[in-house]
Amino acid sequence: MKEIWMLKNPGLNVRELSSQCGISKLTALMCANRGLKDEVSINKFLEPDLKDLNSGFLMKDSSKGVNIIKDAILSGKKIVIYGDYDCDGVISTFILYKALKKCGAEVKYYIPDREEEGYGMNSGRIMKLREEGQEVILTCDNGISAFEQVDLAVKLGFQVVITDHHDIPYIEEEGVKSYSVPNAHAVINPKQQECLYPFKSLCGAGVAFKFACCLYESMGIDSVEAYEFIEYAAIATVCDVVDLLDENRIIVKNGLKMLNKTQNIGLKALIKETGIADKKITSYHLGFIIGPEINATGRLETADLALELLLEEDKNNAEVLASRLHALNIQRQQLTAESVEEIEEQIVHGNMLKNKVLLIYNPNIHESIAGIAAGRIKEKYNLPTIVLTKGKEMPKGSGRSIDGYNMFEELSKGKHLMEKFGGHPMAAGLSLKEENIDKLRDFLINSCTLTEEDITPKIRADASVTLKHISYEFIKEIERFEPFGKGNNSPLFAIKNINAVRIWMMGKEKIY
Repeated sequence: MKEIWMLKNPGLNVRELSSQCGISKLTALMCANRGLKDEVSINKFLEPDLKDLNSGFLMKDSSKGVNIIKDAILSGKKIVIYGDYDCDGVISTFILYKALKKCGAEVKYYIPDREEEGYGMNSGRIMKLREEGQEVILTCDNGISAFEQVDLAVKLGFQVVITDHHDIPYIEEEGVKSYSVPNAHAVINPKQQECLYPFKSLCGAGVAFKFACCLYESMGIDSVEAYEFIEYAAIATVCDVVDLLDENRIIVKNGLKMLNKTQNIGLKALIKETGIADKKITSYHLGFIIGPEINATGRLETADLALELLLEEDKNNAEVLASRLHALNIQRQQLTAESVEEIEEQIVHGNMLKNKVLLIYNPNIHESIAGIAAGRIKEKYNLPTIVLTKGKEMPKGSGRSIDGYNMFEELSKGKHLMEKFGGHPMAAGLSLKEENIDKLRDFLINSCTLTEEDITPKIRADASVTLKHISYEFIKEIERFEPFGKGNNSPLFAIKNINAVRIWMMGKEKIY
């Protein structure tokens, strides 16, 4: 695929910034390329400190939600945590469950089945939970789009507290967006327009961690005790692909330190099972080894397995669970490879690459693989991609996007063609009737404003260097910018006019 190589232009005097901040010119350049252009922001970035975390009480409805849960704990009400089956949802559920248990709550958790119930709150499940005697629903990593389900829960007598991080649903009329949230007793989501919380990019586990801190403080427990959850929030933050800046950087940087000496029996078993026990755990291991193992359970079996592993206190049981997770992930990898190959054949035979948005329907694809497959296709062709498969009641699937194409907003414009959807600018999930698939595809293609330049991959280098620049000191400077991920990509340097004299085949699949 054709690529455009270019140097980033920070738009300021790097030498002057270097002098002002007492840092090298290289560090100053790399900071400026990441939008860090003053001493305060640079120091916070290079030395992410827990003391710089914001108070969760700054979030809209945080005090209200905490008080509802506190009163429920003190009065002995039955609380159910309604989670999600992906890595962020599992870890969010784990954090809230452990926090509420510590506060003496009568609490259980429920994670929906991907195939039977799908993402988010389910009306049938809400009624069953009520029949079981549950009285309070506390969501995590879901709920912000569950208008009908929340109305039903409230009608049945539930108190409902939503904690979520997904984009706020809206209706657009004549170019004006009208945002709305479910009629819950408290809605805690930093992306709400009225929310004064200064950082908007927390993942679901990040919001859950903040809620736990606030709940501890309200219950008379030192909120610092909730910092034990940072190592778990770090995994979810990397795996949910949110920007590793500001608070997310603080969480991941400090969480990695904790993970490298974790005392969680389940995590230790998983680290051993995946063969990284003797390695320094980095953001790479979270995103490409540990996270996928947790995700695989919700994709192919039940996400409860991953949660049980995190909660397990017996070493032997943990090793059995870890082995099961690993086997499921291997199965998931095989399914993914087969699915991607099949989808690529559809794209070629269907002459789909003439379009700037790809929407592929293949009823043979396992629905748990749709999102991964969409990501692989997106990476190969650099086009927004949605993969749909046959769900239990109707087709459903996931999409992955590219810079410059807000998938959530584009789907919002065609919401009349879908039964359910939600997500972020870079990823979304949806379900729709089969007769609307072609209509949605045509709608997205016709409304797409991407240009050829937009879909041409761009390789942006931090700087042009020479071979003499490469040294151990150079590497140490780069290491200061870890952990790398979305919003803080690994630094890239360009060297001109060199000859390749040898090529090494790397990795298990020998790809270079």
